[in-house]
Amino acid sequence: MASEVLRRVLHGDGEFLACRAKHIVVSHYVAQGVDELDQAKLRPLKKSSDKTMNEALAHSGGHLLADHLHAVADKAAEFSQAFDAAVVSRRWAYMAGLWHDLGKYRSGFQRYLNHAEQPEDAHIEGKVGGREKTHSAAGALWAIETLEKSHGANGKLAANVLAYVIAGHHAGLDDWDGGIKERLAQTDCQTELQEAKDAKPPASILDSGDFVPDLRQIPGGAAGFALWVRLLFSCLVDADFLDTEAHFDAGKPARRNGFPTLDQMRLALDAHMIAKAASAVPSDVNALRADILRQCREKAALPSGFFSLTVPTGGGKTLSSLAFALNHAQTHGKRRVIYAIPYTSIIEQTADVFRDVFKTLGDEVLIEHHSQADAADRNETARSRLACENWDAPLVVTTNVQLFESLFAAKTSRCRKLHNMVGSIIVLDEAQQLPPEFLQPILDALNLLVKHYGVTVVLCTATQPALNSTDYFDKSNNLRGLDNVREIIDHPDDLFDALKRVTVELPPDWNISTPWAEVAEKIAAEDCVLAIVSTRMAARELHRLLPPGTLHLSALMCGAHRKAVIDQIKARLKAKRDGHDQQPLRVVSTQLVEAGVDIDFPVVYRALAGLDSIAQAAGRCNREGRLETHGRVVVFVPPEPPPLGHLRKAAQACISTLHGQQADPLARALFATYFRDFYSKVDLDGKKVVPMLKVEPKTLGVQFRSAADAFRLIDDKDSATVVVRYAEHRDEIEKLLGMLAAEGPARWLMRKLQRYTVSIHKRMADKMLAQGDLTLPMPGLYALGDTDYLYSKIWGLAGDDDIYNPSGFVT
Repeated sequence: MASEVLRRVLHGDGEFLACRAKHIVVSHYVAQGVDELDQAKLRPLKKSSDKTMNEALAHSGGHLLADHLHAVADKAAEFSQAFDAAVVSRRWAYMAGLWHDLGKYRSGFQRYLNHAEQPEDAHIEGKVGGREKTHSAAGALWAIETLEKSHGANGKLAANVLAYVIAGHHAGLDDWDGGIKERLAQTDCQTELQEAKDAKPPASILDSGDFVPDLRQIPGGAAGFALWVRLLFSCLVDADFLDTEAHFDAGKPARRNGFPTLDQMRLALDAHMIAKAASAVPSDVNALRADILRQCREKAALPSGFFSLTVPTGGGKTLSSLAFALNHAQTHGKRRVIYAIPYTSIIEQTADVFRDVFKTLGDEVLIEHHSQADAADRNETARSRLACENWDAPLVVTTNVQLFESLFAAKTSRCRKLHNMVGSIIVLDEAQQLPPEFLQPILDALNLLVKHYGVTVVLCTATQPALNSTDYFDKSNNLRGLDNVREIIDHPDDLFDALKRVTVELPPDWNISTPWAEVAEKIAAEDCVLAIVSTRMAARELHRLLPPGTLHLSALMCGAHRKAVIDQIKARLKAKRDGHDQQPLRVVSTQLVEAGVDIDFPVVYRALAGLDSIAQAAGRCNREGRLETHGRVVVFVPPEPPPLGHLRKAAQACISTLHGQQADPLARALFATYFRDFYSKVDLDGKKVVPMLKVEPKTLGVQFRSAADAFRLIDDKDSATVVVRYAEHRDEIEKLLGMLAAEGPARWLMRKLQRYTVSIHKRMADKMLAQGDLTLPMPGLYALGDTDYLYSKIWGLAGDDDIYNPSGFVT
């Protein structure tokens, strides 16, 4: 029997070769020492069996290329079904998957895959040198050639869609002019296609079947072209990554169990809210919160689209908005809830609140995604590519940076998740924090998602921004806004009046600043006080001037460290209310406490900022309405103005709005005035992203890469993610870093490490790396060395003053 098996394998019996078990059979008999064939025949069979059998590989370890192409095509088509009522996108996604790795049939790639020392990286184009090893251009050129033959000039033009997607599935989506057009015209790319064709791939791979490249049914037409292409790209790269991941991880135990369903989460939230209401002390505030929750549940039955949830801070909008989302999902068959938050520094707090709600459903109930240890293309490895996040859970808690940069991204690691936004509910917590210089492209994308991709958007804030379409005197500042937003709360003005709990004290003169020493003296005179400033440097400076024992919060502390301090603050606040803590409680923080952090001080000091920030600071004062009188919110002009850019313009708009005002500075009507003033001072498409994404009809040209490079919510695009050695979790951190070193990155592992990371400027990270303070455990991710002096138990990560250079947004 052994002789017959080996004879059929060696002589290429076609029917027998169709069976995947051939590799196992041959390996088994070789291992048993078969004597029917001498070792001279067995050695070349083991080294180049696939070449002998004329069966090309997609990856090392016996992953057959034909199987990979069909699997990716099927999965990409499956992903696109979510946004494809007319079955148009599904066919496009299928063809992209079928042809994406056509170039791997070329003999040069197959030789390298069979003989390379690290063949697992062979499929990362650009990772290994040699013109004979590239493979992403062949499928793009084949699409153009095939569709031109079948559909003439129109087919050739439409094939550019597949060219974008296929040619970019490693390096990312490129510009047409100055990028992909010139690349595909190169001799090397033409040679790649010819060598792939010479290898005679199966007809089932090359055939376009009944595919019709019809562009007339693109969601959103010309205005929606760029987003549609990016969504097709997302379907392809996620399908490619998942099939590759399944191959490399075959046989390994699953890292995590499945997530609960949205309906299970809805029932768990209902049970949690019933228990919470039963244990709550009866009060006017709690009665108002219960009514807000009721309205959110009732309005969830309304049709999909745009909603606003206008609730004062302390009104319970976090869980009420989640209740709306889960009930809306049940009614309308939505696939997931994406909860987006403006700051990394508060995402952990919201995620922990949700985990507590769903603790009966297990440990893995959501994806918490903020840090993105992006490696440069040239530094990527097979593992680092597969570890990128794809939001494959029913509940995702993320940042505005991750959400919106992904919507405009070109890199595969960022685009991978996009198709999972389709049919979702996006809750924009603290919607007033949408970055003004990118507001127009963001609103354009949201309009497309809602109108064509089954998305519902909830704008959740106490200070609703003026996002309706607006014409300004300077027409270049005109806003194409959201014009069909439905308010969930029936009478928001009455609600704001009922929840008024503070008195705001404004500076007597907006032009006179107060020295830090004087601010510190006033704060030190308080028994229980929170001070909020606009920069990390200011927080450190003010903290140094206050008495020992003053607590500090900033984004230079990792998430686990911040959580520990916030837990300490909450515990001490409760102890002070109960009369068990007689020591002063003073806290200095950056604006990270202004959203998603449930703390309640009788006095809050706030450095001059935007009116929305002052309102958010006020939400940390007398939050529960326990004081017999109103809480005090003291606004002061700090020694240094806010950083240049939108933070300074927001402060200027605040002064313009409040100057001469005798009414309550937090009156709801003032916010429309404030935001109109603020937006009029800002170019709402400051980087000119919108024109970059306008399709050129004669070539279907779009500047995908240029738009992605321009759309960076962080001013310093060269930020770096650093894993710190936080002493209280030192053993856990060492364990995770050890696993990273031993096994390489994986999605579950990167999720665990997020809580121990801090973002700093890349130039600072590289400086610290050069002097031995940091290591580089994987491309794009730094780790603090085994030293204690660089991470303070009070301030977090220490180092050069460049670390404290402020940025308006954080990942």
